[in-house]
Amino acid sequence: MPSGIRLQRIADRIRQELSELLIREISDPRLKQIFVTDVRIDRELAFADVYVSAIEGTSRSTDVLAGLESASGFLRRTLAARVELRAFPRLRFHWDPTPENADHIEKLLAGLRDK
Repeated sequence: MPSGIRLQRIADRIRQELSELLIREISDPRLKQIFVTDVRIDRELAFADVYVSAIEGTSRSTDVLAGLESASGFLRRTLAARVELRAFPRLRFHWDPTPENADHIEKLLAGLRDK
């Protein structure tokens, strides 16, 4: 079993490489203007949970997740070539509402400051 520090380094590397892939090599219009917010890997290195968000917000979540699922084979194969692991984890994609929640809280705080 890898240590927690090694798991975090692998997750950070996958997040970085996946972000670059989404910007440079993916031509699917459903995957434009999205960003990877977090990657978490389980202790057995079997699954990598990838959390994504888009600039437009939750309104695009189903399209984005469908696009990622359709491209998951290509993404996994390309990432496996770039990140050297004995067995590359399967990618599972999830929508991350954190940026939208943070924006909502910022608006509430700004409203309180104005009063």
